[in-house]
Amino acid sequence: MIDQTKQVTLIEGDGIGPEIAAATVAAVAAAGGQVEWERVPAGLAAVEARGTPLPEETLTSIEKNRVALKGPLGTPVGEGFRSVNVGLRQHFDLYANVRPAKTLPGVPSRFTDVDMVIVRENTEGLYSGVEHFIGKRNAAESIAIITREGSERIIRYAFEYASRHARHKVTLVHKANILKMVGGLFLEVGREVAAEYPGIEFNDMIVDATAMRMVIDPQTFDVIVTTNLFGDILSDLAAGLIGGLGVACSANLGTGGCAIFEAVHGTAPDIAGQGIANPTALMLSAVLLLEYLDQDAAANRLRRGIMAALADPEQRMRDLGGTADTATFTRAVIRQMAD
Repeated sequence: MIDQTKQVTLIEGDGIGPEIAAATVAAVAAAGGQVEWERVPAGLAAVEARGTPLPEETLTSIEKNRVALKGPLGTPVGEGFRSVNVGLRQHFDLYANVRPAKTLPGVPSRFTDVDMVIVRENTEGLYSGVEHFIGKRNAAESIAIITREGSERIIRYAFEYASRHARHKVTLVHKANILKMVGGLFLEVGREVAAEYPGIEFNDMIVDATAMRMVIDPQTFDVIVTTNLFGDILSDLAAGLIGGLGVACSANLGTGGCAIFEAVHGTAPDIAGQGIANPTALMLSAVLLLEYLDQDAAANRLRRGIMAALADPEQRMRDLGGTADTATFTRAVIRQMAD
């Protein structure tokens, strides 16, 4: 038998990161994932150990392996170093952030049939990092950069995603009524690309109207494509529709076959080390990673184990209305895969 083991960079992360990473590594192994993990540091832990939040060894590992799984990383608010997440996305040109939001069995939420995917442009917009103070911190200016090339590739990605996954509608979200140039260009390109996909329904919505519609009637949406800041906000809103950030997985995809899969929640330092961190989001991100590696059998087993464990309140994590701790939930996921 040919060994198809794939080496994957693993960034455990800060706070609860090492705990949920350990749980995920165990679950991937039990699912039969052919993965060899290469552990490298980033974030606050890397600052303490290496003097930088993004060491060269970490970039080198991802450059070599082309695939990574990442736990949550701490980022100072309002000062200090720039977000490592943003830095990684821009360094590797991971222009597409894909965030599925689907109702999960047993997880308390206001809706029972949410099934949408948010495709967020990941390298431009207000997260381009072009900002400065004016005078002696009397004002601050940040520049949103929207390019035709960047708009076209993310919108085309959304349509291609819809086509590959048998989805029928793409909604482009913008603020072109106020941001007439940056929003207008994104909308203009969207209409041009949509014309190339006559078999997929297309519409556009202003971002504030989208947020309202998402909390009233989320079934309206199938695939949403939008700019960086709006995508960041709306994808967290979507997570709230299915149980919160503790179940929100994501993939960062780009040029050159490079991909980073990550849980999108925070580091939760207040509960770190207590054995009660929820690994669901990182486990679901690992499902996406296994699918990306064409290890579909392992991905399906892992997904099945997660869903079965979530459906049982005695095995479900406490933040999702259950009674389990991290170890109990992880054992349940592994046991369910064996049944």
